[in-house]
Amino acid sequence: MLASHLYSRSSVQNGASSLPPIRFGPSLLPRRPLVTFTFLHGIFRNKGGGIGFEPPISLLRPSDSPTRAAQPFKIGDQGASGLSSAFSNCTNLSNLKLDLSINKIGAIGAKSLAFAIATCNNISNLTLNLYENKIGEIGSISLVTALANCANLSNLALYFINNKIGNNCVPDLGSALANCTNLSNLTLDLSYNLIGDKDASGLGSTLANCTNLSNLKLDLSGNKIGDEGASGLGSALANCSNLQNLAIYLHRNNIGAIGASGLGLGLEYCTNLSSLSIYLYQNQIGNEGISGLSSAFANIPNLQRLTLILSENQIGAIGASGLGSALINCHNLSNLTIDFSNNQIGDEGATCLGSSLANCTNLSKLALYLIVNQIGAIGASSLGFSLKNCPNLQTMILHLSGNKIGDEGASCLSSALKNCSNLSNLTLYLSSNKIGNEAAQCLGSALANFTNFYNLTLGFSKNEINEQQQLKLESKCLKSKRLVSFKIYFS
Repeated sequence: MLASHLYSRSSVQNGASSLPPIRFGPSLLPRRPLVTFTFLHGIFRNKGGGIGFEPPISLLRPSDSPTRAAQPFKIGDQGASGLSSAFSNCTNLSNLKLDLSINKIGAIGAKSLAFAIATCNNISNLTLNLYENKIGEIGSISLVTALANCANLSNLALYFINNKIGNNCVPDLGSALANCTNLSNLTLDLSYNLIGDKDASGLGSTLANCTNLSNLKLDLSGNKIGDEGASGLGSALANCSNLQNLAIYLHRNNIGAIGASGLGLGLEYCTNLSSLSIYLYQNQIGNEGISGLSSAFANIPNLQRLTLILSENQIGAIGASGLGSALINCHNLSNLTIDFSNNQIGDEGATCLGSSLANCTNLSKLALYLIVNQIGAIGASSLGFSLKNCPNLQTMILHLSGNKIGDEGASCLSSALKNCSNLSNLTLYLSSNKIGNEAAQCLGSALANFTNFYNLTLGFSKNEINEQQQLKLESKCLKSKRLVSFKIYFS
């Protein structure tokens, strides 16, 4: 009879309470043949004082990062070696999940894990989270080399964040993945590891051999990748024609217009994509880069979900216009997120973005983050006017804080909302926009007509709305009978 085994160990230090030394070995496992083994080890204390297991760091936004309590124990090399011996003889293993984040595991422990993984050649599903340990170049090379023996892998997730894996690990990882021809789902998180252009290009070349990939999440953020590396990744993606879902994280690198355009050239061949997420914030792609990147979208007819996080990239009106022109051809989009925060798109760029939405008639969820972009009344009015062409919108997030839309722009936005009769979730941030009482009254009247709101969040801090008008606006919003969550901020 086959078995599935979960082993987890977490605790909270309360006063004088303490834990006995943790020991791993063959006695840890059940006597029946094992096909699934899950080991969770990692603890955090959140801001509210609760305790729970820690998610992969790449899933957290900076504002969500937990305040970590001191762990009651860290398994280190000795613990990792003992754990390895526990499953190294389990030749029937098909599912293995190891969460060993923040455990002071070094090269010795990593090599033991590698030896054990190499013996489990029937594994089809493997998750290995070694976030913020000290495995280094030697340990990481041992681990990725072991993957070459796992030819049956169909689902692989590796989290090597902040481990100083060095430049030599990436080519070995590429060689190992080349043997995993059955991979359909791949997650690689190699963020904050000092990876440069050459290694990024080499990794990309290897991905070209994974022709059966349908889902790929690649996180190379916080490295030293420039135009050459980004272009190399783009060339590799051109061979992954079966991809349906792609998320690529390249923020906080040194990528310019050439690299972003090279990435776009590769994406043109991913014609089966239905979901695409690109995180390129805090680079220097500029107008030329966003235009080159977005040119690929016209060749992806089945694209339904698109996320572009491009804040702090020196993008102006020309770049926003280039993106807008590309979106005109995305008729099947149902979920669109664009973050252009801290750029300089101005009224012209906002107008072009708005015009493109007129062709996205199937949108049910729209999120636009245009914080600090020199947008005035004209740009806000154009955005609002375009919303009347999106009758199917159910969820909308519009963040225009730190611009100059004034009463005129806010009033036009308010009037436009009346055309979005199906909205049930609205988040609207208009902080620091010189908005006064007149515009607040107009917005209140518009929102009072909505009877389908479940969630409503409004941000009006640092404007010119007096206390009396604040109360009136709040009162009108509360008239929605179905409202479950309501938040409004004036300071």
